[in-house]
Amino acid sequence: MAFMDEYKAHVTEREALGVPPLPLSAAQTADLIEMIKAGEGDMAENIDLLKNRVSPGVDDAAYVKAAFLNDVAQENVSVAAIAPDAAVEMLGMMLGGYNVKPIIDALSSSNAAVVDAAIKALSHTLLVYDAFNDVEELHRAGNAAATKVLESWANAEWFTSKADLPEKITVTVFKVPGETNTDDLSPASEAFTRSDIPLHANSMLTAKMDDPMGTIKALKEKGHPVAYVGDVVGTGSSRKSGINSVQWHMGEDIPGVPNKRTGGVVIGGIIAPIFFATSEDSGALPLEMDVTQMETGDVVDIYPFEGKAEKNGEVIATFGLRPNTITDEVRAGGRIPLIIGRGLTKKAREVLGMGEIELFLKPEQPADTGKGYTLAQKMVGKACGLEGVRPGMYVEPVMTTVGSQDTTGPMTRDEIKELAALGFNADFVLQSFCHTAAYPKPSDIKMYHTLPDFISNRSGVALRPGDGVIHSWLNRMCLPDTVGTGADSHTRFPIGISFPGGSGIVAFAGVTGSMPLTMPESVLVRFKGELQPGVTLRDLVNAIPYAAIQRGELTVEKKGKKNIFAGRILEIEGLPDLKVEQAFELSDASAERSAAACTVHLNKAPVIEYIKSNIVLLQSMIDAGYQDARTLARRKEKMEEWLGNPELMEADKDAEYAAVYEIDLNEITEPILACPNDPDDVATLSEVLADENRPHNIDEVFVGSCMTNIGHYRALGEVLKGEGQVPARLWVVPPTRMDEQQLQEEGYYAMYGAAGARTEIPGCSLCMGNQARVADNAVVFSTSTRNFDNRMGKGAQVYLGSAELAAVCAMLGRLPTKEEYLEIVPKKIAGKEADIYKYLNFNLLEEFAL
Repeated sequence: MAFMDEYKAHVTEREALGVPPLPLSAAQTADLIEMIKAGEGDMAENIDLLKNRVSPGVDDAAYVKAAFLNDVAQENVSVAAIAPDAAVEMLGMMLGGYNVKPIIDALSSSNAAVVDAAIKALSHTLLVYDAFNDVEELHRAGNAAATKVLESWANAEWFTSKADLPEKITVTVFKVPGETNTDDLSPASEAFTRSDIPLHANSMLTAKMDDPMGTIKALKEKGHPVAYVGDVVGTGSSRKSGINSVQWHMGEDIPGVPNKRTGGVVIGGIIAPIFFATSEDSGALPLEMDVTQMETGDVVDIYPFEGKAEKNGEVIATFGLRPNTITDEVRAGGRIPLIIGRGLTKKAREVLGMGEIELFLKPEQPADTGKGYTLAQKMVGKACGLEGVRPGMYVEPVMTTVGSQDTTGPMTRDEIKELAALGFNADFVLQSFCHTAAYPKPSDIKMYHTLPDFISNRSGVALRPGDGVIHSWLNRMCLPDTVGTGADSHTRFPIGISFPGGSGIVAFAGVTGSMPLTMPESVLVRFKGELQPGVTLRDLVNAIPYAAIQRGELTVEKKGKKNIFAGRILEIEGLPDLKVEQAFELSDASAERSAAACTVHLNKAPVIEYIKSNIVLLQSMIDAGYQDARTLARRKEKMEEWLGNPELMEADKDAEYAAVYEIDLNEITEPILACPNDPDDVATLSEVLADENRPHNIDEVFVGSCMTNIGHYRALGEVLKGEGQVPARLWVVPPTRMDEQQLQEEGYYAMYGAAGARTEIPGCSLCMGNQARVADNAVVFSTSTRNFDNRMGKGAQVYLGSAELAAVCAMLGRLPTKEEYLEIVPKKIAGKEADIYKYLNFNLLEEFAL
């Protein structure tokens, strides 16, 4: 009974936190099984724990549970509390993985009740993978039970047995006015709890409003499901933890899957594209409509098929369901199970010689305009075996490169376990440890010891703590003109194209090697003219939203928000000779535009240079013992193949775009900043200084994040050189340890020290705000990606801009005038440009080794 005493103490501890106990570990599951065998304790309680408190799929505890239930089903073990057919029924709740073989074996049992239970259990199990072949073999050998399973799969009983989306859904509104970003739903400061969904959900909205949990609890007392409502919902990063938190408070339990929920309704005037897709994947119903007449506590009737919402019998909003398959997705429990289930049904029908099933809604496909394709449309087309794809076309492109970082990695691991996967089908999967390396918590240290093996044992590649930012590494692993994804919204390849998503879709992409995609429209940004003195690429990043604001196609105001880039692909031309590291500054920032993806048209020379360098990096990783070595070697060989015939795609001259922006570099004569606290709120330096409502002093300066490369750090050092200690608190965090080593060898760390800078190991540091933080209410100048409220520090007001401007702000302790900036920066770097903005070509570094 020692186990039960310890477990009840754990339950009490968790109850004090307002959350259920953690799922049972493998050791706890084994102890519980021994109690069940011995008939000890409250047997109903024991059976409930075994049935509902063990994680499914290929979790270690699931292995112990499946082995025991298999023994009971095979009648090798007799347990008074669990009949053999009941054991099979419990196996059927485990989704897939370790339970599949025992259920298939049960199809051949001499016990008729066991066979019947096995037919039912397997008919509703989707994650069978290669075990499908075992069922087919039994069917061909004359096993009637196996035939019934195939017939059930063929008729999609796994789908038809689920309730259809109701004609009418009555909800109580929980409204968060303005913009809700994923930092609000899943605070970075609590990132270490994300894989513990109930505990992490306690932090939802705590920095944005008073007592959100109490409000939700009170709303539930009205007796209706609570719907999350906001003007703009889910902007920012690709955190599945955001939708996990919403579903924990507003969704419904999943039998046999502890501490996770599905369902729920999310309504927004605008729902950020990644958040919308993650809602789809998770079984929620995301709806975009006018929310101006909805307030917290309102009871609203939603008619999904009629496309209207009523309050007190009056229509207050209309909407269209999108995608047109969303009702099937909700019925199936999410887009991912729908895709897997449809594939299983198709496979079973082929074995049985049946035609295509007409049950499922088919994605609406656009008409072919006959026009040319954009660069993005060609890249995605290539990944689908097509010449190109039109906007609105549903496709499932091959995912050549997939990335996972450490604050989402534990969730991705759990999703992989639930997908019952023991290997990756994507060609290259990379796991980093960049968001937690500087100040690891005990949970992070545990992750460092367990997650690398989990990834590499499935043929993925695991980086090491201190290696640096995932994007700076993952970009170097990409193949030109290919498609990928990552569980970080800044997974935006400078060569090829990526569509970032939540940890669920990233797990799916890694496991299956493809991902669902409804092809977005594209917006073309074409630069022309010559870059002016003192103007940097980061200023061009901010010039894009600046141009959209001037045209009235981007608004800072959240109510009635306009954003021409939201959900579209940002395609950039006019800077073809950029180095690939520079191109990433442009593609990376497409995340802040809420764009679905980004392409940058480059000439062959910089791409060839980059690939040659990366081949040496990959070999050095193999030599240094990084795993999986076979995956690294395969990617190296593919890069070498590309170099043998280095071709790059280009957009067709008659390609169609939702909008075209032409930005003249000659007209950009000073820095452009993103102002506190919104990456869309951009203004020129002169405009900022002319606005008395904006702060002009600078307390802290951060030079770091995935938006930076080695050139920025050299520029920082050159501007600071000889200036002594700066008045602002200065943070310097290079993106990779290769950058750090090179900067140290070139003497730049001595310059940072002379300026009084605080340097940290390569990684994300202040950017995400989950570890180090700036002082409360500080005014900050940062080179990082985004500046949402409370992200870098409580009450902090954060400007975003270039490393060059950051250096001047650190020197002065304030924003400079345009004249001061143009006096300092061009003079400091004049004649040194070739050495400052020189990038890491590992093939040219003598005896390079990690």
